[in-house]
Amino acid sequence: MEALILSCGTGGGHNSAGKAVAEELKRRNHNAVMLNPYNLRSKKLAGKINNVYIALAQKAPRFFGAVYGAGQLYRKLPFRSPVYFINRLMVSALGEYLAENHFDIIIMTHLFPAEIITNMRNSGIAVPKTMFIGTDYTCIPFTEETDCDVYVIPSAELSDDYTKKGIAKEKLCPLGIPVLGRFSESENRDEVRQKLGLDLNKKYILVSGGSMGGGQIKKAIKTLSSVIADSENTELITICGNNKKLFDKLKNADYPKVTVLGFTENMAEYMKGADLFVTKPGGLSSTEAAVSKVPILHTAAIPGCETRNAEFFSKNGMSRLCKASKRELSDAIKIINDEKACLDMTENQRRKINSNAAADICDLAERLTKCEN
Repeated sequence: MEALILSCGTGGGHNSAGKAVAEELKRRNHNAVMLNPYNLRSKKLAGKINNVYIALAQKAPRFFGAVYGAGQLYRKLPFRSPVYFINRLMVSALGEYLAENHFDIIIMTHLFPAEIITNMRNSGIAVPKTMFIGTDYTCIPFTEETDCDVYVIPSAELSDDYTKKGIAKEKLCPLGIPVLGRFSESENRDEVRQKLGLDLNKKYILVSGGSMGGGQIKKAIKTLSSVIADSENTELITICGNNKKLFDKLKNADYPKVTVLGFTENMAEYMKGADLFVTKPGGLSSTEAAVSKVPILHTAAIPGCETRNAEFFSKNGMSRLCKASKRELSDAIKIINDEKACLDMTENQRRKINSNAAADICDLAERLTKCEN
């Protein structure tokens, strides 16, 4: 099979999902090319789109939420969104690329490429089989105006959310959100901790704001640091992702019992070695944590799809939700010292989250293209 995976860097989750599918396809001896379609026109353009999104999410989450809310209102109008028409400008560039390169299927982990493909189809341009993969636990605005052969959604519980927005039920495939294989690999916690140089006898709270280092992570670190001050055997590990300013601020703050790290390739290991994961409710990072079977405490979400992610996880007993206040973050200590609460949470994660989503998605791709591994 020749697969083209289209994604964008507006947050790390879309690219991570794409990489997970590419990893599994290559393991099956298929060819997979992963591409940001805007690079076909200009790398500068692709970078600008990514950076504007990330800056909004990091520095102006309320405004970001207002834009998301406007999208929810706009989708009720009887005509296509500006997102659709803006992506029409990419039709010629992607069309030329597809004319020069053969693919059996196009897999999209981001709305924007799906809008480009839809413009192509509506213009009468032939495209291969198409698959859209949702990376949040909700039907995000304008998904319904795209035209893909199948829509992979995170859970069957979300089917009504998609069909009510106008997506045909027969196109929905509730296979889950794909994560890289190392997150689903079973590993002994003590061995993981030894690999990371962590103390086997301590409890560790892992704190992250996703690849962007977003959410109220700085406030959470300050509060948690004071919460664990009197706990001799509890420490924090903070992952700042690509947010260098946050990394520098936390390093200079010199909070006691807090280890500050930037971007790491060992996120799966840190999750598996932790007793609790405190994070904003990104769809991909929350799924990675659930697959890693670590209890989750969700801090205040960036308004929009992350709010829906937090609701889905907390409703299903896979996480607890707090708003980063000292009283609520004190729950972190209660959770890691409550063995039953931790076991209940990880058992709910096991039941509700498909740890084999990447494999199931590749099975579906093989059926659509009739290309066996």
